[in-house]
Order: sequence, then structure tokens, then C-alpha cells
Amino acid sequence: MKSATVAGIVLIILGIFAFAYQGITFTTQKKVVDIGPIHAVKDEKHTVPLTPVLGGLLVVGGVVLVLSGSRSVHS
Repeated sequence: MKSATVAGIVLIILGIFAFAYQGITFTTQKKVVDIGPIHAVKDEKHTVPLTPVLGGLLVVGGVVLVLSGSRSVHS
């Protein structure tokens, strides 16, 4: 397979992921109290939104790369 085809497939997969999940959520811990042997932490959830436009651009770009990589160039 050509590298353009592989890159196109990866972009298509990432685009589908962006459509399916609409964002990435992760958790961090923040210290609330730190007095000697007593420690208290608070879990905070953060979300990074992924717009559907980004997913669409990734899928379209992937399809273009797959189609351009599948064409054979004869000199």
C-alpha cells in the first residue's frame, strides 16, 4: 500500500471517532487539603469538544487521500 492510502485510512478512522464521541473526556486530581499525613484530593473532569465539522473534514480528506493513493500513475 502507498503511504497516501494508509494516511487516508487513518484520517477516515479518526473522522469516524470524532463523529461517534463528540469529545474527549479526561480526569485530573487537584489537591484540596495537604496537612501532614492528611491528604484530600478532588477529581475534576475536563472535556475537549470535537465538532462534527472536524469529523467531516477528516473523513473527506481521508477519502481524497485513499482515492489519490489508489490511482496508478503510468509514465
